Amino acid sequence: MADDQAPAPDHTAVRVALWRALHVEHDALPHVLDDVVGLRLAAPVDGWRGRPDMHLEHTKLFRASIVARARFVEDLVLDQVGRGVDQYVILGAGLDTFAQRHPDLGGALRLYEVDQPGPQAWKRGRLDALGLSPPDWLRLAPVDFEAGDSWWEAIAAAGFDAGRPAVVASTGVSMYLTRAAVAATLRQVAGLAPGSIFVMSFLVPLEMADPEVRPGFEQAAKGARAGGTPWMSFFTPGEMLALAREAGFGEVRHVGSGDLIGRYFAGRSDGLRPPLSAEELLVAVV
Repeated sequence: MADDQAPAPDHTAVRVALWRALHVEHDALPHVLDDVVGLRLAAPVDGWRGRPDMHLEHTKLFRASIVARARFVEDLVLDQVGRGVDQYVILGAGLDTFAQRHPDLGGALRLYEVDQPGPQAWKRGRLDALGLSPPDWLRLAPVDFEAGDSWWEAIAAAGFDAGRPAVVASTGVSMYLTRAAVAATLRQVAGLAPGSIFVMSFLVPLEMADPEVRPGFEQAAKGARAGGTPWMSFFTPGEMLALAREAGFGEVRHVGSGDLIGRYFAGRSDGLRPPLSAEELLVAVV
């Protein structure tokens, strides 16, 4: 059981979990992602659905973006598991619930969740309280980034084998890092075994964002800055592809919103879709 005084995840991680639950509760079938476990973990106070950042219509585009990126990553992981890849690393795991929603993968996969020690201890406590204690195949790897800890060393200590292929995912993180830190992460992952795949989300420059969400993005950027976690890095797709090539990846591709819309949102009765340009995905293969 974790320390009851452990700091809770930040508001961004909680909001992502709640948006994923709102998708299941209110958006039309078929659901892009079926995840209400994050809501159980977050255990928000009564009335949370009435918060301005939970407004069903105003957050529709952002909610769609969140479930789209999560579904894409999970489909990628499941495909790679089917090909024999048995290691999956989540950088900045937050309230991710992959392990709780895919208990059948325990015999085929080892999952490493990397996050700050305090919020990770809080999450472990919530999992225990809900009767969802982490299974043996889920390894929690706490990393104190502010103290200079290395996520690379943390997953190695948890049993990660750098000599075997892996999927490494980082979503909703790059905007909080400097370009130098993003480049360093790319170089580290590019040093993994051949066949490893890195999937990462990144924000386009605000002036390139879909006009429908640009005001919301600008407001979110102000809020992040006021909260002490400013957005630091934005990339055009071309810049991100070039950075990944320079890091040493053999194959790189940009997965844009149009790709995700065609894959997950075609023919929906509710018109749900992510913005046309905002948070994009990089897929890089070693």
